[in-house]
Amino acid sequence: MNQNDQKNWTGYWERLRVTLLEPKVDPALLEASLREARAKMPVPVLWLLGKTQSGKTSIIRALTGSPVAQIGNGFQPCTRSARFYDFPAEAPLVRFLDTRGLGEVAYDPADDMHYCEAQAHLLVAVMKAADVQQAAVFDALHAIRKRHPEWPLLLVQTGLHELYSHGSGHIQPWPYADDPLPEAVPSDLRRAIAAQRAALGTVPGFAPVRWVAVDLTLPEDGFDPPDYGLEALWQAIESLTSLGLQHQLSGDAAVQDLFARAAHQHIAGYAIAAAGLGALPVVDWVAVSAVQAKLLHSLALLYGQNWDRNTVTEFLGLAGAGIATGYLARLLSRTAAKMIPVWGQTVGAIWGASSSGATTYALGKAAIYFFARRKDGLNVDAVTLRQIYAQELEHGASFLKDRLRGKSA
Repeated sequence: MNQNDQKNWTGYWERLRVTLLEPKVDPALLEASLREARAKMPVPVLWLLGKTQSGKTSIIRALTGSPVAQIGNGFQPCTRSARFYDFPAEAPLVRFLDTRGLGEVAYDPADDMHYCEAQAHLLVAVMKAADVQQAAVFDALHAIRKRHPEWPLLLVQTGLHELYSHGSGHIQPWPYADDPLPEAVPSDLRRAIAAQRAALGTVPGFAPVRWVAVDLTLPEDGFDPPDYGLEALWQAIESLTSLGLQHQLSGDAAVQDLFARAAHQHIAGYAIAAAGLGALPVVDWVAVSAVQAKLLHSLALLYGQNWDRNTVTEFLGLAGAGIATGYLARLLSRTAAKMIPVWGQTVGAIWGASSSGATTYALGKAAIYFFARRKDGLNVDAVTLRQIYAQELEHGASFLKDRLRGKSA
């Protein structure tokens, strides 16, 4: 490396370090940019419709892996009787809309339906298998499908264990896709499930309708496994939508560690936000860098690590010149590409979105390795960190490609 190359590399590295540590962006500009980015890549919405205590919160907990207490604190009101839960909160991958009070005295769902119909990507009706009084839910479903015959409908029957024989547990393998249900299913449960499905009748519309039975409990409830039927629930969601939520929320099958799963959810959310910003002209130079800085700071907090000047310098030093120059080259090229008339507003915008999102994804995955090793008091291997970044850059590009495909479907 000659003196000029060394000087350029040092300048690039210092600029990246300062950008990550002290992103210079007007908060108002960043917030406006994020709003525009979300408009370009809207967050998918699952509308949960059902009576109180039907198991809607348990479904959210199981799909996201988020504790019940955290979910309870995360709901925000959106109408007089409906609320939403964004997950993760800062850079959401999915929004759950919860319509409360169906079946309660003097409840009028008209306002909730008006709001939710403008938001929802998938309608999920939730009902306890043992509760035969579902007329209010069924009436709402018929009304919604009359107005939106194109909406897919997923019906989830919960609380299966309430109709088990005393002392019995879950039936393995999960048998509830069979029609009729096998004799192994307790007779009371078998009759209740069949009665609910028959009572709904034929709903209006041409979009598919799927039934799935689950028993989502807490470990201390004593049922093994506590997420009985979860894989069938995921399969039903994936069959009705093109959102790819299971991959976005869970990551690869190898992601087992709770820290890594929580980190993946943050990374995916921030990568999608960065992709939305990357499609915008001019603003992404500062806004994408600020989003990436916020992601790394969030990951540091998750792993109980300080994200100060020394840590930033150590992380970038271990990452090496390849990541620094590649990062800046992508940042410069996508910004320049989007300024080209016509081409920049189409191909250039797509390149900016995928490049911004993939770079954010790869930075986050490299940071997981960095923070996890530090948390455990282990040395961070520079070669391994760089390999992770390179591999995850490709994975990030694939992830964003799937996400963009799902958005346009």
